[in-house]
Amino acid sequence: MPPIPGSGLAKGLAVTLRTMTKKTVTAQYPDAQPELPPRSRGVIGLFEENCTVCMLCARECPDWCIYIDSHKETVPAAVEGGRERSRNVLDRFAIDFSLCMYCGICIEVCPFDALFWSPEFEYAETDIHELTHERDKLREWMWTVPEPPALDPGAEEPKEIASARKAAEKLAAAQEQAAREQAAQEQAVQEQAAAQAPAAPEKPARQEDEGPAE
Repeated sequence: MPPIPGSGLAKGLAVTLRTMTKKTVTAQYPDAQPELPPRSRGVIGLFEENCTVCMLCARECPDWCIYIDSHKETVPAAVEGGRERSRNVLDRFAIDFSLCMYCGICIEVCPFDALFWSPEFEYAETDIHELTHERDKLREWMWTVPEPPALDPGAEEPKEIASARKAAEKLAAAQEQAAREQAAQEQAVQEQAAAQAPAAPEKPARQEDEGPAE
């Protein structure tokens, strides 16, 4: 069936009339910030205390836009006669956001939760070379990362929290046991010192003065 002449124009006018009756809503940006979804992918924040310089994020990045520099330091032995260890110390962590494709692979592969998505999106620059942000800027964006959603009431406790709680309880029990042993040792030393102390000589009984004989 051929279309009725003028039906397309009628549909367009109907859309225009419906739109004209609605109130216009304009987002007053930048005075009013937009409400972004909780999982918005703005920029990547770095929590460098958790970074072990394992280089997984840089190796898995499809665009090779992550630059990491580090050096090794020798950690002295914790106990006498122990073995020294070496650890990696982070010197530079930078991301070139002019190359980043916001795939999130670096965040997914990080085994120590050092990278997070931040909803921050106001980082435009007039020069493309200034879009390479160093770890200081990435650390500032870390504080804009929203809190994770609450767990379901029937969900299991995260393994990280459970292991941390068990470690804290074990440490508290060990400290309490050490305090009890130290108190018992101090009490035994005091009792031994009291037993070895020489006994004080007894004072002679005081005789009453006798009056003059009659």
